[in-house]
Amino acid sequence: MAAPIEFYFDFSSPYGYIAAEKIDAIAAKHGREVLWRPILLGVVFKTTGMQALPGIPLKGQYALQDFPRSARYHGLPFHQPSVFPISTTAAVRAYYWLEARDPKAARALALALYRAYFVDAIDIASPDAVAGVAAKLGHVAPDVLAGLNDTATKDRTKLEVEKAMAKGVFGSPYILIDGEPFWGADRLEQVEKWLATGGW
Repeated sequence: MAAPIEFYFDFSSPYGYIAAEKIDAIAAKHGREVLWRPILLGVVFKTTGMQALPGIPLKGQYALQDFPRSARYHGLPFHQPSVFPISTTAAVRAYYWLEARDPKAARALALALYRAYFVDAIDIASPDAVAGVAAKLGHVAPDVLAGLNDTATKDRTKLEVEKAMAKGVFGSPYILIDGEPFWGADRLEQVEKWLATGGW
């Protein structure tokens, strides 16, 4: 059995949202599983010296035009959030708290959080908003809120971000196929071809 594809993403990343909607189907065509790993780009940026796209002169304006265009290209709904980017700590902790109990449910939550932010204009920086999204999937909101503050969840989140950076992850989405890195939603076609051919 081939190793899982490693999929790293930040919940405030529009390109991460696009990849999240596509990666499982791409992997399934080639008999692969996907290991979903949300990260905190804010922590990564402190290490790399990078910053969020909207804050970069010229490039930021381009990005704000490219986000919806890229979503349309992939046939996905998209609404530019009024608050962007945001802290995704609550969302990431919710993911890892739930993944420890039910990985499949955690993946469903990840997609729901992305859609809440980039389609329904819900500010998922708020723990209450994250718990609300989880509640719509059948989870108990007070349990989710408690999980966000659980020491084990906080430690797991910190560890996963550190492990991601140790593997060279610096952006979202960042996809590793047998150690081969692909950065950005615009690399999804290359990801698919790499899986189909075994690389070049």
